[in-house]
Amino acid sequence: MLRRQRWHTWNTLDHTLTTMASEQTIDGAAAIPSGAGDEPFLGLLDVALLAVLIGGAAFYFLRSRKKEEEPTRSYSIQPTTVCTTSASDNSFIKKLKASGRSLVVFYGSQTGTGEEFAGRLAKEGIRYRLKGMVADPEECDMEELLQLKDIDNSLAVFCLATYGEGDPTDNAMEFYEWITSGDVDLTGLNYAVFGLGNKTYEHYNKVAIYVDKRLEELGANRVFELGLGDDDANIEDDFITWKDRFWPAVCDHFGIEGGGEEVLIRQYRLLEQPEVQPDRIYTGEIARLHSIQNQRPPFDAKNPFLAPIKVNRELHKGGGRSCMHIELSIDGSKMRYDAGDHVAMFPVNDKSLVEKLGELCKADLDTVFSLINTDTDSSKKHPFPCPTTYRTALTHYLEITAIPRTHILKELAEYCTDEKEKELLRSMASISPEGKEKYQSWIQDACRNIVHILEDIKSCRPPIDHVCELLPRLQPRYYSISSSSKLHPTDVHVTAVLVEYKTPTGRVNKGVATTYLKNKQPQGGEEVKVPVFIRKSQFRLPSKPETPIIMVGPGTGLAPFRGFIQERQFLRDDGKTVGESILYFGCRKRSEDYIYESELEEWVKKGTLNLKAAFSRDQGKKVYVQHLLEQDADLIWNVIGENKGHFYICGDAKNMAVDVRNILVKILSTKGNMSEADAVQYIKKMEAQKRYSADVWS
Repeated sequence: MLRRQRWHTWNTLDHTLTTMASEQTIDGAAAIPSGAGDEPFLGLLDVALLAVLIGGAAFYFLRSRKKEEEPTRSYSIQPTTVCTTSASDNSFIKKLKASGRSLVVFYGSQTGTGEEFAGRLAKEGIRYRLKGMVADPEECDMEELLQLKDIDNSLAVFCLATYGEGDPTDNAMEFYEWITSGDVDLTGLNYAVFGLGNKTYEHYNKVAIYVDKRLEELGANRVFELGLGDDDANIEDDFITWKDRFWPAVCDHFGIEGGGEEVLIRQYRLLEQPEVQPDRIYTGEIARLHSIQNQRPPFDAKNPFLAPIKVNRELHKGGGRSCMHIELSIDGSKMRYDAGDHVAMFPVNDKSLVEKLGELCKADLDTVFSLINTDTDSSKKHPFPCPTTYRTALTHYLEITAIPRTHILKELAEYCTDEKEKELLRSMASISPEGKEKYQSWIQDACRNIVHILEDIKSCRPPIDHVCELLPRLQPRYYSISSSSKLHPTDVHVTAVLVEYKTPTGRVNKGVATTYLKNKQPQGGEEVKVPVFIRKSQFRLPSKPETPIIMVGPGTGLAPFRGFIQERQFLRDDGKTVGESILYFGCRKRSEDYIYESELEEWVKKGTLNLKAAFSRDQGKKVYVQHLLEQDADLIWNVIGENKGHFYICGDAKNMAVDVRNILVKILSTKGNMSEADAVQYIKKMEAQKRYSADVWS
């Protein structure tokens, strides 16, 4: 799975108090000639008192009028009340005790969804008399779980995503290894687990399923059943359905009387900062201020390298779609890569969408501000780098094109002045069958983002700072590197299809990253740069070059295999013995979207590549790579069964990858004289030996 990222949680926050002072000047008083002897009708003190009275009356009138214009809210949006006692950085137990909390929600997250769900659970705990905190297991001493039972009514919830081929996320890796290898006694620990996965992958929610089972084996007490979210279907629906049953079970377990009034809690307070010096304002940096202007290694997810784009050319020859070949220079960055690794790129949002959102929220986008966490025990002082401007936040830091989840709709509803529109948003945020159906059709199927919602719900005009708090962070986009460092040590090649489609509402949605890249054209000798970093992968060529390989990569699934073939050609040119390299490639039409055609044909001529190409629409009956694989059963068995070759898949996880795996099971059964169960086990053994690898996405 190609999308992932590490996030953060809690630490100590300096609580900032601001005071506002206003000055009032009264002009136009008549000058009194010196020595006239007459006193003015009003003395200076009288004028001052009169000004205060007039100012106060005006303020009261305007304030009352503003209140009349504001939508009526059935519940308030208020800051969290917390204890400000500091505690050691990685002791979540001390922080719980110091702030009178008993609920801790840990998350394992790559794209931010796990952290978002954890935050929502922690905030909702207040309704059930369980004050909560969110915690990153990577930043905690997880052995303190043994002490959690010492806190009355304590509960640990784990929101854990499964990444790649059944692996824990980066920030949950140490915790996962600890409970796997350790034999601690967790008797007395109350827990619940919600998993985030995708059913198109073989190891669906493997991490959450294991952690839930393992905690019970170690003596912990499961308060509520394991929840499993499927990102291929509707993970938001899975989550809200699970937590709607989770809270009553928690109340029953601890003897708590139901939930109180629902309160929408602002996690961050607004501080406008017009006096901040320009050199202290973030302008798009991921973490370190001025890291864009002053680049220094090591470069990673928090400190990306500004890579110049050397080449940005079109690969398609027709058909109305676009596929880009991009070459990034990493010269001088000290970054290294191998064929099969991924390059991550930080995109920016479309300027017109940013302007439109500012207009809909009636905001001055150049206002300098900070959002400050009201939870002083949190290390996440701000939701994104602050101070900054609204324009920068919406351009660089926030996902404004993402499909909003239900909790965002619930909070937006409070800013509607039209009762029907308010009820529509509330309904879609509910767990009623009608509400879920409406959310599916009106939000998800219609592909409405925050801008579209505010355009169509005309009475909803939330303050821009609350919108910035609600929207998720803009994530880096990951691409399989389509070059070999043996041939291109200081360049990284990317192969990307431009994402652009018309929605049921008639709008045209564009992919954030590919639209950004499409416009990054190096012209006139001027450098065009994008922020990137390298992420290592397990998708690797065999350590022995003479090992034969089979690669299945239709469309842009060809990307990593271009790097593989480059490397094998390089080794052959260097006099090395290289095993057979077989590529199954597919596209619609040879004349339109046959990418890297000349390169592939050249490798075939040189004897480096055995190419099997399927052009699905060049004949009456569609032909895909799956059909070619079925026809080559003897060849495939010879490579992976008799010669212990490697098998690789890259591309669509939902259909192609599943089909290819099933075909492989069938070939192993017939040509290897195995039962279906034995064939499945054979593939699992290949996976364990790193002879079967998949780099797929849904």
